[in-house]
Amino acid sequence: MLNRRQFLGAIGRPAAGAATLAVLHHKGTARALAAISGHEGTPAEIAQDESFWFEVQQAFTVDRSLVNLNNGGVSPAPAVVQEAMKRHLDYSNEAPVYTMWRILEPQRESVRKRMARRFGCHAEEIALTRNASEGLQICQLGFDFKPGDEVLTTTQDYPRMITTFKQRERREGIKLRQFSIPIPAEDPAEIVRLFEQNITPKTRVILMCHMINITGQILPVKQVVQMARKRGIPVIVDGAHSFEHFDFTHADLDCDYFATSLHKWLFAPHGTGMLYVRRDKIAGLWPMMAAPEKMDDDIRKYEEIGTHPAANYIAIADALTFSQGIGAKRKEARMVYLRDRWAKRLLQHDRVRLHTSLKPGFACGLATVQIEGIDPGDLAGYLWQQHRIIVVGIKHDEFEGIRVTPNVYSTLEEVDRFADAMETIIKEGLPKT
Repeated sequence: MLNRRQFLGAIGRPAAGAATLAVLHHKGTARALAAISGHEGTPAEIAQDESFWFEVQQAFTVDRSLVNLNNGGVSPAPAVVQEAMKRHLDYSNEAPVYTMWRILEPQRESVRKRMARRFGCHAEEIALTRNASEGLQICQLGFDFKPGDEVLTTTQDYPRMITTFKQRERREGIKLRQFSIPIPAEDPAEIVRLFEQNITPKTRVILMCHMINITGQILPVKQVVQMARKRGIPVIVDGAHSFEHFDFTHADLDCDYFATSLHKWLFAPHGTGMLYVRRDKIAGLWPMMAAPEKMDDDIRKYEEIGTHPAANYIAIADALTFSQGIGAKRKEARMVYLRDRWAKRLLQHDRVRLHTSLKPGFACGLATVQIEGIDPGDLAGYLWQQHRIIVVGIKHDEFEGIRVTPNVYSTLEEVDRFADAMETIIKEGLPKT
């Protein structure tokens, strides 16, 4: 039986050869992942066990000459996922009309079932999409509105989703209403109250983030959904940054509509996403691309996008197996541990402002930090140019800072290099150009 070190070390070295990878994939994966999940210790204890995370780190083919702290944008996939996608792509190209359409495409159904099992819903409620934006726009564009109808969201929701509703404003005469929430927000009841008090007789839909992309704030989705449901108002949940970032299932949300990207925290191939629509809501939500009438109540109508690759979607299964092998609670604990390592250190300095809560349940691995007096764009640029550290500069009307998102492959040394660079900047400032 392969042990944990042998398995993760091997899949982290593509040079070992396709044959070795294939053997591991088909024969050794289940036994090896069982060894990982059998690793002793609580999630909090394992979060600090560097021997465990060293093995996980070896599963990725990342460039260690730089420090990637922008996994919130898109994450690298582990080698086993890359190899699976390449294998399926090679097979697709042998005779696509047969190998891709007739052999691989039907395998989406097993992926659909596994994703539904992970999310805690029925397989007939899961559509495989290209990203969170596509899934959310299916929902945003799928409701029938008339001039004067209102949609409600916060000022911190994702710009692409705001743009989607603003286009409907220009085109159809609806009204987008936005309101501010605290930064950070540590009182769930206050968030529910703010949503409720901004509802008007014309409110037809609410859009809300599960985790806000610019602060990492986790919002009380279930409470808002249940409040709005009593008023007959559907809630579209943006889960782009939450799914597989921390541990939850659909039961924790109770929502009717949820969309996420799988190439962030699940480590699936780039350009993969998931849309959940409650089964009795499917018939009433139009697809973004036309589907025949016979598909009105079929979740697959949201996948009618024309010719598309099969390899990306089939390899989601390998990403799911890999992520489950680590364990959702252990992933969550590790992300919090890495965040706290740099955040608590920097908070010792007077000029540092953290726009993300460190209290349990209000955030996870994504956090935004500000050095007062330093432009976040200049700070992000300097970190890249001088230290090869990748972060994202955030300039919002209500706050600013840099967004920092490590991942399970991030090392303590990389996190410490970031903190070292930030402390030097705090003391000495950015060099004048």
